Amino acid sequence: MTPAKTLRLGIVGGLGALSGADLLYRIVEATPVQSEEDHRELIFEQKPMREPITPMELNYNPTHRKLYVFDTLSRMEREGCDAALLPCFITHCFLQELEDELDLKLISMTEAIKDRVEALPEKPSKIGVLTTPFVRRSRLFDGLFGKDIDVVYPTDEMELAVMHAIYGENGFKSGNRAGDIFAPISSALDYMSSAGATVFVPGMTELALLFDRLEVPARMTPIDSASAYAEHALKATEVARHRKFKVGVVGGVGPAATVDFMSKLVGATQVNRDQDHIKILVEQNPQIPDRTENLVNDGTDPTVALYSTSKKLERGGADMIAIPCNTAHAYVDRIQRHLDIPIVSILSATTDHITKNSPEVRRVGILATNGTVQSGLYQQALKNAGLDYVIPDGFHQALIMEAIYGSKGVKAGFTEGLCKEQIAQAFNYLVENGAEAVILGCTELPLIVDEHDEGLGAVPIDPTDVLARKCVQLARS
Repeated sequence: MTPAKTLRLGIVGGLGALSGADLLYRIVEATPVQSEEDHRELIFEQKPMREPITPMELNYNPTHRKLYVFDTLSRMEREGCDAALLPCFITHCFLQELEDELDLKLISMTEAIKDRVEALPEKPSKIGVLTTPFVRRSRLFDGLFGKDIDVVYPTDEMELAVMHAIYGENGFKSGNRAGDIFAPISSALDYMSSAGATVFVPGMTELALLFDRLEVPARMTPIDSASAYAEHALKATEVARHRKFKVGVVGGVGPAATVDFMSKLVGATQVNRDQDHIKILVEQNPQIPDRTENLVNDGTDPTVALYSTSKKLERGGADMIAIPCNTAHAYVDRIQRHLDIPIVSILSATTDHITKNSPEVRRVGILATNGTVQSGLYQQALKNAGLDYVIPDGFHQALIMEAIYGSKGVKAGFTEGLCKEQIAQAFNYLVENGAEAVILGCTELPLIVDEHDEGLGAVPIDPTDVLARKCVQLARS
């Protein structure tokens, strides 16, 4: 029997040096093992985190902490971590910001505390929380335990005294373990108890290190947040995380076609706000050798460049890859087998679109580069879909190439004038030879042909738009 995969966990140290090391110990201690090989694989990273002011200050801003945590998590992600723990309540105030930009699971400390409170034999009506001014103002704990449970904080003066006991020049973080640092904490606990709190939640990770020495009022049940976090983490990492879908785009083939595809991808997504759009990662690499030049004139092989670009997208967390270039699909089969994520075929997406949306069409014209036509990409795709096809003769194929690659062509930045006239001639030729629909089989051609022109004589099919809609469909499903 193959053993289950051991999840690799990361612990972000440096947020509170002692609390990070303490969490590492608690994770190891809480892991049920029969032998050393049963322990989780852990990565603990701690670097000095420099902030201009400490969390005890009323004007504290966590920007430097955000960037420190993001960089640390990014390194853990690259090292193969499946999940990460952040022993810092301030960080949990912006946990969603981090989670939106990363692909590893971030274990919530507040969820761990909530679970521990819900497991209490008697439901409290008030819970006392001792935390920093920033966390209190961020309302991290407000509403966490449900509508029927109120959160009680100490007075501002008591809170400030506790901050000095922890963060002050002679505070706990400076090495003071003497009894004088406990007096303001005890006063705050007494106040919250007199206000009706029957449960105490330490909202600073440093308090967990003092847990056994705190004089908690008899009628208050203390929650050991550190042990709760360790136990919760071990349970939570047994469940796969549902993360946001990301589309990877091989860009630069060509650059204008990439911009056109991006516009159509955004336009095809039904949203109510910016955040509803699909995450997209684009690797714009116009240095990928010309595909047609390779297929027709034995030019430089673009396989390695296409593969390298695709691997960058894969490493960047893409779930699938779109290549808004018809000719590049001549190389898809050879690179797909070396990727762990799928490339969405513009060919099959286009033929599926025709059979679904224009079932009456039986004969399809192909407007494309020499490379695409000579490779037979669309001919085979149409044949597989049970459709007949027609391609331009030599004269009209030359017009198409001039319209794309010529000095007045679309790759040179032109979408009107000579290039438009040349494509119109080729389009008419296909219609005269029985085409009921015409595939604009070069991603620059939709920049020239107006698909809403009723005088075309056949339905123009824009593979760029079809590919964009297919990507949206896959991302949403």
